[in-house]
Amino acid sequence: MSIADRSVTTTWEGPLATGSGTLHDSSSGVLDDQLVTWGSRTEAPGGKSSPEELLAAAHSACFSQALALTLGENKTPPTRLDVSSTISLEEVDGKPTITTSTITVTAVVDGIEEETFGSIVESASALCPVSRLFTGATITVDASLASA
Repeated sequence: MSIADRSVTTTWEGPLATGSGTLHDSSSGVLDDQLVTWGSRTEAPGGKSSPEELLAAAHSACFSQALALTLGENKTPPTRLDVSSTISLEEVDGKPTITTSTITVTAVVDGIEEETFGSIVESASALCPVSRLFTGATITVDASLASA
């Protein structure tokens, strides 16, 4: 049985280069009426989103939750986690291909050693459902502790 199902519908109008898509019917409503275009994917966003930006949002949010969970299980809950994801779209064999997700973490965590933190980050990476979805892609994580 599913833990959660979320949906978004995209209505695309026009050819790829000059057309646009509108997101709607999102489960939460927060993505409704968001525009996506080929230009927002490959050039300047211009106030529009892209699949890569949406994937980056999903990966950073998921990873932050997985890391908060694993730090809590270690009895060292985070004070603050800043987690960013950069999704890269590259040409591979003549086709646009999402090739990497680079996660960057800056964490404020009291009472933890760097080595333990690194181990917990690895556990979080293996736990994050979005990271597991990207299996086969190169996913890198650069994590550091910051002082409070």
